[in-house]
Amino acid sequence: MPTEHGPRTTDKSETGGRIPAEAVSRAGHKHGVVFHSNNDRPHKPIPVFENSPTFQMACRQLEMAAEQIELDRGILERLSKPKRAMVVSVPIEMDNGRTEGFVGYRVQHSLTSGPSKGGLRYHSSVDLGEVAALAMWMSWKCGIMNLPFGGAKGGISVDPAELSRHELEHLTRRYTQEVLSIIGPRMDVMAPDLGTDEQTMAWIYDTYSMHVGYACPEIVTGKPVELGGCMGRREATGRGVIYCILEALQELNLKPTESTAVVQGFGNVGSVVCQELHQRGVKVIAVGDRYGSICNPRGLDIPALQRHVASGKLMEDFPDAEPTSSEDLLTIPCTILVPAALERVINLKNAAQLRCRVLAEGANGPTTPEADAVLAGSDIFIIPDILCNAGGVTVSYFEWVQDIQQFLWSEEQVNQKLQELMLKAFHQVRFLARERKFTMRSAALSLGVQKVAKEKLRRGLFP
Repeated sequence: MPTEHGPRTTDKSETGGRIPAEAVSRAGHKHGVVFHSNNDRPHKPIPVFENSPTFQMACRQLEMAAEQIELDRGILERLSKPKRAMVVSVPIEMDNGRTEGFVGYRVQHSLTSGPSKGGLRYHSSVDLGEVAALAMWMSWKCGIMNLPFGGAKGGISVDPAELSRHELEHLTRRYTQEVLSIIGPRMDVMAPDLGTDEQTMAWIYDTYSMHVGYACPEIVTGKPVELGGCMGRREATGRGVIYCILEALQELNLKPTESTAVVQGFGNVGSVVCQELHQRGVKVIAVGDRYGSICNPRGLDIPALQRHVASGKLMEDFPDAEPTSSEDLLTIPCTILVPAALERVINLKNAAQLRCRVLAEGANGPTTPEADAVLAGSDIFIIPDILCNAGGVTVSYFEWVQDIQQFLWSEEQVNQKLQELMLKAFHQVRFLARERKFTMRSAALSLGVQKVAKEKLRRGLFP
């Protein structure tokens, strides 16, 4: 961890292990303030999250950032725990008449900056710890992008591929009914995530609107355009990833037309990333999803692959490509590697085997702290997740604003504003990383945490 040396440096025993105030650069001061500890007692973990490796990973990142910005221990105590976590039973009647119960979660990490904001995911691995970690990361993401939101995340432990459309609708509506007391356009706004889409949001919108008695499109983002959705929202996360990749390539003096890419994930984010890279002349040589991975060193025909998958065929059956294992996919030599699926896929086991020049984290939390330590000694340019995939929540903000104002933007306006905000955030993070010799992840976390912490300090603690 970086340290500073100067006239104000004090012995570690006098600062409780904090680095001196000079460690926060003028870039840091520009985006926040320095917080000094008045309580060096370490915060206590919440027992229900102790066994979640994903939540522990998020807390370790928070503690690292807290040390770099000399965060007040009281503020750290508040940031290390979600403000609210709800676990609900979601029973539904299946198509065969049998009643089956599922478990749903909604975690609101922070409501300090505004309503909490975050996706709803349907996946068999969903648990409370994972959802809490994702909510925390969303707070930092909104902080970096300077959005008036706190972080939230929700999920149901279910494999959506095993449910019919009718069952998915019942599941979504019942879940919405169960969490009605903690959601609202000024309280908590949902969006699509892994395993959900704009139709899922349409069902939530309708369920909530029936409850309040009037149409309330601002209750969700990422919904169909005809219901008040935003042009370009579905592609926003992938486009944000692309804007960051292009900036990184420019900084490294690499040309897109001479670059290759490997993308893990071919859902809402990964498919858009592949399409955008292909259009810019980048040769996408390998792609993987939950059903398999394929590789072609000469480059994959991305439009044909999209048609193949959209028709319901398995990716591994795509012609003119060779199957490869999911483990080998991440270590294929390439210019750009984009993990755009699940958390913790780059770990101590495979970090040293990565053969990319740019690591663009399209997924949330794809790289563990242990892997970060390994990658720190490499020449890989890392674009951290809370910066790289912030395009989705940014355009969700645009959609929320449009719904409240009842004034819709064109897709050109949306994309132009998205690019402007993404590049601004990228260069702020890059500036801090260069000036303080931080990693890109450390710089991004420092700016994101500092934004939320400053607001908490200004508002105070009630009562």
